[in-house]
Amino acid sequence: MRKNKIVIMIASALLALTCLSGCNSEANDGAAPGVQEEDKLTIGMSFDSFVIERWQRDRDVFVQAAKELGAEVNVQNANGDVEEQKRQIEYFVDKKVDAIVIVCIDSDGLAEPIKRAKDAGIKVIAYDRLINNADIDLYISFDNEMVGTLMGQSLISNGLSGGRVIMVGGSPADNNVSLVEGAFERVMELNNVTIAGRVHCDGWRAELASEYIYAHRELVESCDAIMCGNDNVASQVVNALAVQRLAGKMLVTGQDADLEACQRIAEGTQLMTVYKPVEKLARRAAECAVELSEGGTVTGDDVGTVFNGKEDVPYVKLEPVMVIRENMDEIIIDSGFHTREEVYLNIK
Repeated sequence: MRKNKIVIMIASALLALTCLSGCNSEANDGAAPGVQEEDKLTIGMSFDSFVIERWQRDRDVFVQAAKELGAEVNVQNANGDVEEQKRQIEYFVDKKVDAIVIVCIDSDGLAEPIKRAKDAGIKVIAYDRLINNADIDLYISFDNEMVGTLMGQSLISNGLSGGRVIMVGGSPADNNVSLVEGAFERVMELNNVTIAGRVHCDGWRAELASEYIYAHRELVESCDAIMCGNDNVASQVVNALAVQRLAGKMLVTGQDADLEACQRIAEGTQLMTVYKPVEKLARRAAECAVELSEGGTVTGDDVGTVFNGKEDVPYVKLEPVMVIRENMDEIIIDSGFHTREEVYLNIK
């Protein structure tokens, strides 16, 4: 009996050692992914808001492209609150991300948190909206002056020379707004067009556009066209015009190629929009963020510089495209940006 007890004790000890060895092996296996996670690049991305339709598309393409390049993206939504966006940048600094990509709310309001990010060795990219007077590593956007030029040229091509136009712009805190409007105004001046009225939608609040149209009916009726800062603004303008039975009688411009804008162009209540291939922009931005995070520099035929009030910043500039009814299929549908069924939904 004593021998049997000894045998049982030895067997139990061996079994315990085997289990312990197995448990240690499993713990080591579990630690490996943790080490890999530490090595993985992380990118913080702060959006103004997702009220504008296109930002959701930018987000999805950027996140997917970054993932394909081996990086993870932490997306935050500031909901139009500049103080919240500052807190998000501080949060990314505390998280020790490798790069921060910002769709800014206020082009002049982020210098302080960006300085903290730069002091921590984090790369900072201004996405689609230039950040002024701050030490940023890259600005990537479309040619915003070309956007304004295309808006103006479309109106002139449709008989506005010598006419009257109202400008319903976006947020004056958005650096792109002044670029778009400046280029548009130059086209108007060259063609003797009178800018009869002007308003800005603070914070890109599109409802301010319809309020202006309702409050200035006589002025609106005396004009031939309305330049809108983007398609969301144009949506409010066209709705207000429809109430006054003026939809389709006035030339209306926009930008971003939102689905509803493309539908309005097909229906004849909006003249044009400016298509900015956001998939190309978002993918290029993801590539740049990874390249900069790994210590590289951004190069290419699309790279120049822009002065942001503090320094010359590397600037990746992509070309926008005018969209009208005649090229809708070629530019929007054939590219897969929107489907034929979506664009012509209301056309019988």
